[in-house]
Amino acid sequence: MSMSENQSLLAQMAMALAGGSMRVVDLSQTLEPGAPTIVMPPELGQSWPVRIEPISRYDENGPAWYWNNISFGEHTGTHLDAPIHWITGRYLPQNTVDTMPASLMVAPACVINCSAESAADADFLVTVPFVEAWEARHGRIAAGSWVLLRTDWSLKRGAAYANLDETGAHTPGPDAELMRWLVEERDVLGVGTETIGTDAGQGGHLDPPYPAHHYLHGAGKFGLQCLARLDELPPTGALIIAAPLKILGGSGSPLRVIALVEV
Repeated sequence: MSMSENQSLLAQMAMALAGGSMRVVDLSQTLEPGAPTIVMPPELGQSWPVRIEPISRYDENGPAWYWNNISFGEHTGTHLDAPIHWITGRYLPQNTVDTMPASLMVAPACVINCSAESAADADFLVTVPFVEAWEARHGRIAAGSWVLLRTDWSLKRGAAYANLDETGAHTPGPDAELMRWLVEERDVLGVGTETIGTDAGQGGHLDPPYPAHHYLHGAGKFGLQCLARLDELPPTGALIIAAPLKILGGSGSPLRVIALVEV
């Protein structure tokens, strides 16, 4: 592709955005105190919650400016998991958020709607036949695409979002064979969910445990969690921009995920 052709494509996109034939959908939840954070068993290390502490707000600490100190764990709110996050990806090259190639931060998306099934069963597992049926309607998942599981889980609030009981979390997600298939047979860029993790809440009981983490990160691929408004995306055709903070050696990062969608 020539430079002039490339400029023409970018100019067309700018005109589409300005003219309203393409819109921007924010797929992120607000990073605020109380933002979703995975709770580990008490004997294990825990992620910090979001804390926002004012430095000054037009007062004696800074009469003309407002700013805050913030603190949070890497895997808080809407966030990206890098390969180094899981033991299967710990030795891969470019496996941290600061070494992740920027070219991978813009990619097409396939949105698989399993919201009805998830409403009927909080522990619903998405399977290969379920996704093959989706492909029969919408076409084969292209290599290098995000696969986003629309469960409408982001509409839940408070305790219903984590959905914890004495047996752990109960949230939908992919089964183990689907994760192996998406990585090995479809070569996806990654998987995104509306729940706290890319794995189902009971994913620790699958073989292998937490298969989304196991297969994705072992193959140098990525996860997106705590997404929102997936109901505003078409099954195919959206372009996802997901650029994590450039944290030195970072295993993940909160981020603003946006989608470009033709109207």
